[in-house]
Amino acid sequence: MEGFLPEDEPLLAARRRGEEVGASPIGPAGGAALRFLATLLGARTVVEVGSGCGVSGVWLMRGMPKDAVLTSVDIDPENQRLAKQAYREAGLGAFRTRMIVGPALEVLPRLTDGAYDMVFCDAQKREYPEYLLDALRLLRPGGVVAFDNALWGGWVADLDHRDPDVEAIREVHRMIRDDDRLVPLLVPVGDGLLCAVKRD
Repeated sequence: MEGFLPEDEPLLAARRRGEEVGASPIGPAGGAALRFLATLLGARTVVEVGSGCGVSGVWLMRGMPKDAVLTSVDIDPENQRLAKQAYREAGLGAFRTRMIVGPALEVLPRLTDGAYDMVFCDAQKREYPEYLLDALRLLRPGGVVAFDNALWGGWVADLDHRDPDVEAIREVHRMIRDDDRLVPLLVPVGDGLLCAVKRD
């Protein structure tokens, strides 16, 4: 699955730089799933929490219309700098991104309610439940929220494993599965992509 849609040089370079600074960008299959979702939605406004040093943003923007805007939130200025480099190398103009440096739980409450087609989360795992609450407020009806690392290396399925990251990922699974406002799907690509559509 990871090799079905090979990454081109701008994505490979962004991935290498991300790994060099200790980031763990979404894998190729997960990235392709993000592009698919953005295309399916015709997503014009997308928020990503965690820039992946540009990998996820390139995948998302390649699925979005040419005049659409990606809002990228990352606590690390170096990750954002590398993301901007990735966007330039992929031929994606600066007008297509709004880069915000800061803790997601401080930034997301400042964004506009109901104004986004898609929210993608790949940052602090123990904050995933809070990201979901913000995403539900930010998304328009019919919008999609997606979480990377939904399997967390298989630890989520091991009930004996109880560290805070794993417990938070399990909690967001429960929240999405049990919320009647959402249509959930767990996609077994990469390290797992947990998705949900917000009903009308």
